Amino acid sequence: MIRKSIDQFSRREVLKAAAALAASGAGALFARPLFAAGLKPETSKATLGFIALTDAAPLIIAKEKGLFAKYGMPDVEVVKQASWGTTRDNLVLGSAGNGIDGAHILTPMPYLISMGKVTQNNVPVPMYILARLNLDSQCISIAAEYASLKVGLDASAFKAALEKKKASGQAVKAAMTFPGGTHDCWLRYWLAASGIDPDKDIDTIVVPPPQMVANMKVGTMDCFCVGEPWNEQLKNQKIGYTAFNTGELWNKHPEKSFAMRADWVDRHPQATRALLMAVQEAQMWCDKVENRDEVARIVSKRAWFNVPFADLAERLKGKFDYGTGKVVANSPHIMKFWRDSASYPFQSHDLWFLTENLRWGKLTGKEDLKSLIAKVNREDLWRDAAKALGVPAAQIPKSTSRGVERFFDGKVFDPNDPQAYLASLKIKRAA
Repeated sequence: MIRKSIDQFSRREVLKAAAALAASGAGALFARPLFAAGLKPETSKATLGFIALTDAAPLIIAKEKGLFAKYGMPDVEVVKQASWGTTRDNLVLGSAGNGIDGAHILTPMPYLISMGKVTQNNVPVPMYILARLNLDSQCISIAAEYASLKVGLDASAFKAALEKKKASGQAVKAAMTFPGGTHDCWLRYWLAASGIDPDKDIDTIVVPPPQMVANMKVGTMDCFCVGEPWNEQLKNQKIGYTAFNTGELWNKHPEKSFAMRADWVDRHPQATRALLMAVQEAQMWCDKVENRDEVARIVSKRAWFNVPFADLAERLKGKFDYGTGKVVANSPHIMKFWRDSASYPFQSHDLWFLTENLRWGKLTGKEDLKSLIAKVNREDLWRDAAKALGVPAAQIPKSTSRGVERFFDGKVFDPNDPQAYLASLKIKRAA
């Protein structure tokens, strides 16, 4: 009876503390945990990389709002990376080699790094995906020279214009951020859906996200795929316009992930849980529309993105001005950090990215994708952290698959039959 009273009192105190914290606007959603001695993080430090893209916000907010410290890791560093190639190189080094332990990253990259597909001398560096960071809200943008076409999901008019430009002896180029990455996948899917072969009909080039606008300004490319704030900045500077939000291509599609070196996670299971709890709580906070202006103010700072607030705020709140006269005030494709299970790393989504890499010849077809996903995707650690955080059971997916996915052009991806999806695609490198 005494034990029950103490437990009831503890729960009341936790709820009161959480309510007071929420009312104060401090941004925390859960009361500060009291770690049992055996559950304390094995280290107070980790070095995490990020690229200046709004889907890195959960890592930045977790640092700015003291959430890493709240869960016992006050010495976490969140360090800007110049490009995804730099992120890869620093992950290979690890913090012991003055690199990084984990990162905000393009979802396919941990697989490509783990397989040694994109590392020096093809040396595998095992990685774990611990969480997804967001859904939707990347964009494909088009250079101002094609303003009259008002290109959208249907790229047939763009295809004709590119053919005319090539016939005049000029190069046509499409930029993405890393071969085999998410932006590469969206760009290739869109081009191929309109009969443009991304390997034969256009030169596909790699440009780091923060350099996209400057390169478009000097005429380096005809279109690009990247996240925000770079599409909005392009439109604001009248250098180009937005063709579409990638959520229009695939509604509620997975985008970036939070991933770490496998050896770091294996050595620091409690610290990993602490990092995940901090990131999950930050995702919940970022997901609230009433917090989006503050998210924009924080990440716009010189220490983080060093861009104008105006290039961030509107699209973060779901208002998309495409620069063509089309304005969507409350886009269903607003960036999602937590809602719609945005944080949970569905293994079926990883299978789609790997299938697309197979489609374009970046994988051989001999890989055991099911076994690979089981090694790299640590959704079990996500679940463990979510339960420790007190996430309601209704917000924790019961399956590792989100099921059948549908795309704007009518294609269907059934994770139980990826071969059928591949067979349905006309333009591909895979046999």
